[in-house]
Amino acid sequence: MRKLSIGIIDLVAKAPTGTMWMRIMGANFVSIMPQVVATWCEEQGHDVTLVTYTGRENLIEKLPANVDLVFISSFTEAALLSYALSNLFRSRGAITVLGGPHARCYPQDAQKYFDYVLGFTDKALVHLVLRDCSQHRPTGLRLSAERHPARLPGVARRWKFIDQSLRKAPVIKIVPLLSSLSCPYSCDFCIDANVPYQPLDVDEMKKDLRFLLSKLKHPRVAWHDPNFGVHFDRCMDAIEEVVPPGGIDFIAESTLSLLSESRVMRLQRNGFKALLPGIESWFDMGKKSSTGQKTGMDKVDKVAYHVNMILRHIPYVQTNHIFGLDGDAGISPFELTKRFLDLAPGAFPAYSMLSAFGQAAPQNLDFQKANRVLPIPFHFLSNIQMNIKPKNYSWPDFYDHLIDVTKYSYSPRLLVRRFLANGETIPRWLNIVRGLSSEQFGRIAYFKAIKRLLEIDRPFRRFFEQETSDIPPYFVEKIRRDLGQFWDWLPKGAVSHDPNAYLLSAEQNCSSCKVPRVGVA
Repeated sequence: MRKLSIGIIDLVAKAPTGTMWMRIMGANFVSIMPQVVATWCEEQGHDVTLVTYTGRENLIEKLPANVDLVFISSFTEAALLSYALSNLFRSRGAITVLGGPHARCYPQDAQKYFDYVLGFTDKALVHLVLRDCSQHRPTGLRLSAERHPARLPGVARRWKFIDQSLRKAPVIKIVPLLSSLSCPYSCDFCIDANVPYQPLDVDEMKKDLRFLLSKLKHPRVAWHDPNFGVHFDRCMDAIEEVVPPGGIDFIAESTLSLLSESRVMRLQRNGFKALLPGIESWFDMGKKSSTGQKTGMDKVDKVAYHVNMILRHIPYVQTNHIFGLDGDAGISPFELTKRFLDLAPGAFPAYSMLSAFGQAAPQNLDFQKANRVLPIPFHFLSNIQMNIKPKNYSWPDFYDHLIDVTKYSYSPRLLVRRFLANGETIPRWLNIVRGLSSEQFGRIAYFKAIKRLLEIDRPFRRFFEQETSDIPPYFVEKIRRDLGQFWDWLPKGAVSHDPNAYLLSAEQNCSSCKVPRVGVA
């Protein structure tokens, strides 16, 4: 195999951003897999340049020059930037590869703009791409391993790339780690719904923690597990064996069903400073929230009591909520969320809209069969834009409720109560910064703009009512402004996509649609 010059681009942001929240925290949202792929490529003897884009850099100046092969990792909201970058690098003679969530969610669309589109990616799959390293056009080659990798390069092997990201974080520096992959729950809307839960080697976990203690004075670690602590004692035994009390600050996403008070107290003793449990719905998913058959206000009371218990031990708790679920109707989901915040003022609420990200989740097929998925441009498909026509709301009513609950959640009164309810300085000020920058001046402003257009712009409303598939000028102009100089590199037609590509692919069910798979390393 010839020696290659390889560029790896981790798109943390989709466009330039000046929010205080991203200035402080953007560099801490890097993904682990770009570092892993960079390590595997270097170990094969190739020259590797890793670029992380957080929205603060001049991306055109940071891009590697004269590369043979470029890997790009992208969430769906950064897909159009990734398409433009692929087009730019192809014009320079490079081979381009897409990985990350967008590649898994929308492979059929991505194949139009990349030579390779990767699903589950392990060492063997990366080596296959490196050996082939050839053009696949006009339709890229779609490849996937059978499952997630059984093991990943540890922190010591990835350190040069981790350190590169840490240097970009101005104040708070967080190292991403994994103790497991996927999740044991099977929520229909989740990308991990049909992916087997897979704990990683606990000895490797201990090596990672020991290495960090040798490199950093007081490390901060964010566990990127979709659900940390499923094998709770196994994880905590490893941490207690390696990390002295107070030696590392930890952040983890988990579920309330795993967070009994005895476990939360053990987490506190071992330096856990932030927990992010999923609430999702006041009318469903009682198993995850440990509320059984309780719904409505009964569930609110129990969850608030549970969250307040956690806050007595852990200074920062972010609760994750989803609006627009088919089980929701009327004002109740939004008013119940307000009551929850009244009862648990220390919790920072993170809101997502129910969305169908291509073939990410089994439920998406049902939405596509019912013709409920809108072709909202990828640039807007994040947790603040719903692309499924609501079952029990008109679009204007839905946005009225969203604006109302969001303004309530980040009102001066709630911000002050949240500040006073949190017991440590950093969580207090992060809540203020995030509440004012990304929520008050970001989310609420966006919701108001959409609501206004739904009321006054007839073509815009017709698009949301599925009377036309023409992309509204508001979206096109916003994409043009955000991409800036990369707009000219955006391939023709990339602003639009087929929202039912997953359904079409499933219905064809032919050999040409099957995903080539390779052995697992």
